[in-house]
Amino acid sequence: MFQGFPEIKEALISNRMQAGFLVAPMALALRSQGVPIKIVYLGHRYGSAVVVSKNGPVRHVPDLVGKTVAVPSRFSDERLIILKALKEHGLPPSSVKLVEMSPPDVAGALAAGAVDGFSMGEPYPSQAEMGGFGRVLFHAKEYWPDYMSCVLVVRDDIISRRPQAVQVLVDGIARSGLWLDQGRAEREYAAEFVGRYYYSQPPALLRHALLEPIDRVQYTPLAPREADFNLVQDLMLEHGLLNRRMAFEEFVDIQFADKAQHQTAWKYAPWLLED
Repeated sequence: MFQGFPEIKEALISNRMQAGFLVAPMALALRSQGVPIKIVYLGHRYGSAVVVSKNGPVRHVPDLVGKTVAVPSRFSDERLIILKALKEHGLPPSSVKLVEMSPPDVAGALAAGAVDGFSMGEPYPSQAEMGGFGRVLFHAKEYWPDYMSCVLVVRDDIISRRPQAVQVLVDGIARSGLWLDQGRAEREYAAEFVGRYYYSQPPALLRHALLEPIDRVQYTPLAPREADFNLVQDLMLEHGLLNRRMAFEEFVDIQFADKAQHQTAWKYAPWLLED
């Protein structure tokens, strides 16, 4: 388990790990710099939000002017969504101070008043809401339809040498996404199981992230789409995060998603699984 995206980035660059989830802009930036990775699938859609102090003065996007907002990385969709929202309100990027912060630290920083808000993926917005000190100013999808954040990247040598292993991984994620999007029972069971055995997080927190409302995070469709990445590249070029536009095929290997589209949901019946 990693605490932040910079550590994941370094592990991929040094070949200490061969596959992992990165925020999409960071994956594109690394590929443009010659790091031998390609995007093969998405992790989820939506699931990020801008959160501010519950009883603070920020009620609308223009109220963020002069405030300090935490983001997981300079190369993150969570940062880009802030800049996109500011632009739609006619405000320059410099009107808000954006600071990089490890995701597990943002809720505590907001509660302590060290930042005025944060833009982050789940379950950290839910953590602030459930803690009673945070309020969602807006969900990313309000300003960015079909918003995506994390993407699954794999090193080129693994794609070349072990394509079947990559396919098994992508197929498993596809089937899990289809299973999760079947309904409340599946998401409730996932929150309980993952919270207890994988993330050591309160299942109630994950239930909130997965169910309040149920489309807060979506796990279908997860195939990379060129139009989505065109938007990411547009925003990155606009804000100096990318030095050139890349062809879709340069940073995405679509073969695995194409094959995964025929997968079906796992046959787990949550109400029949033992504790």
